[in-house]
Amino acid sequence: MKKNVEYDLAIAKLADKTHHFAYELDRAFFEQFDQQLIPDGKLHADVELIKTDRLLTLNFDIKGTVRLICDRSLDEYDQDINVHEQLLVRYGDRELELDDNVLQITPDTQTLPLAQHLFDYIGLALPMKKLHPRFQNEPDENPESETKLIFTTRQPGDDDDDDEGTDPRWNALRNLN
Repeated sequence: MKKNVEYDLAIAKLADKTHHFAYELDRAFFEQFDQQLIPDGKLHADVELIKTDRLLTLNFDIKGTVRLICDRSLDEYDQDINVHEQLLVRYGDRELELDDNVLQITPDTQTLPLAQHLFDYIGLALPMKKLHPRFQNEPDENPESETKLIFTTRQPGDDDDDDEGTDPRWNALRNLN
């Protein structure tokens, strides 16, 4: 990732109160990262920073569209993105990532870089299956696949009449649904 100070918060100069920041995320933002997941987008990110003497709470509200490539047709399309995330930053003796949404920084930290967090939140909001809108309303090929689970120990081609070698108690269980 290329270093871009445009997405860094100068936290040392901020007073202990609530602050609001706005960022426009476009092609230049996504080109900072060595990736091909999101080639382009037009997003607006509102970041609310609640600063206290012991903790920074950042609330991210990211809305807009990103340009994706359809998994089925390889056509490009615009995917709507709407993200609401929270990042907690506490002060400690060294810099650590304690959890996905909890960081620890030293008290003498001057700036907090947000570009990677913004990119990660957008990436996590993408659908697992990227389908162009013209494919999203198609019926599934097997409509029972998601709604009904059937378990059987029989292999395809086995005869149903092969019950003489099994325990008769199992016959009663086979009739249960």
